[in-house]
Amino acid sequence: MSSNGAPTSLEPQDPMPVIDYSLLTSRIANERSKVIQDIGKACEDWGCFMLVNHGIPEILIAEMMHASNEFFNMTTEEKLEFEAHGVLDPIRCSTGFNPDNKDKDLLWREYLRLIVHPDFNCPHKPRGFSELASIYVKKTRMVAMELVKGVSESLGFEASYMNEELNLDSGFQLLAINYYPSLMEFDGKRGLMPHTDHGLLTLLYENGVPGLEVLQNRKWIGMSDVPNAFAILISDHMEIFSNGKYKSKLHRTVVNDKRTRITLVNPNGPSLDTTVGPSSRLLERDTCLPRYLPMKYSEYLKLQTKLTTEGKHAFDKIRLL
Repeated sequence: MSSNGAPTSLEPQDPMPVIDYSLLTSRIANERSKVIQDIGKACEDWGCFMLVNHGIPEILIAEMMHASNEFFNMTTEEKLEFEAHGVLDPIRCSTGFNPDNKDKDLLWREYLRLIVHPDFNCPHKPRGFSELASIYVKKTRMVAMELVKGVSESLGFEASYMNEELNLDSGFQLLAINYYPSLMEFDGKRGLMPHTDHGLLTLLYENGVPGLEVLQNRKWIGMSDVPNAFAILISDHMEIFSNGKYKSKLHRTVVNDKRTRITLVNPNGPSLDTTVGPSSRLLERDTCLPRYLPMKYSEYLKLQTKLTTEGKHAFDKIRLL
């Protein structure tokens, strides 16, 4: 810890949890049972884990990284065609964490955010980008929904429970592509301020340039040392639904590498019109009081965006205990 009491970047004392996705889809009952226990422990102790053997082809990921790089290397005029600031705009291209407050951002990045489920949206250029992104998000969604089943079982419920309760068949999925320019392109600070994500869980894949850090036991710990792995982050609505058993993971991006960093980020949440509160079955089973007020998911997204610009968190408005 630093002299002023703030968290510092240090190496972890315990290894980052690594989950083998192939065991979650295994037909061997004891393998699946063991990995569900491991998922539950990772969610409760860390709020994040690395996911290996996920089945998404490396060549597809590499092609997505290349196409994303092509998008951000288009001219400013071309990218302005996709500029938007509303949290529910289907396609948003902008800079910084708060697009309405660009001059005050201390950390720089460009981003492209696409609503890809229940309806798929994507820029029509560069050529082939939309078709490639469509394939990619379908595969990441399959992985995310299988993880949600595992998390549901780790909480002691049926695999389908969270899907049914939160209307995940019509769930809200984003593809957020973050572009942190190389030092040759931009000589200022590059990164993303500490935050948590909305939704149930986030899948994040980086292009080999490190930068993702999570806060664990008041220490900032890197999540960049497992080859061909997705970083999985527990998000706000998993914390709400589990009544605080699984905490939303605070994370940030700090880019010290001189190279360009690109990340493919998939937040996965309930349907926009679903009201999310602590699971009624969990409250009854554990005879505990709710720690969070229920709120419609779309309203939470709007509140989160508003409060983030003020340096606050949406949890401040819904947390009861």
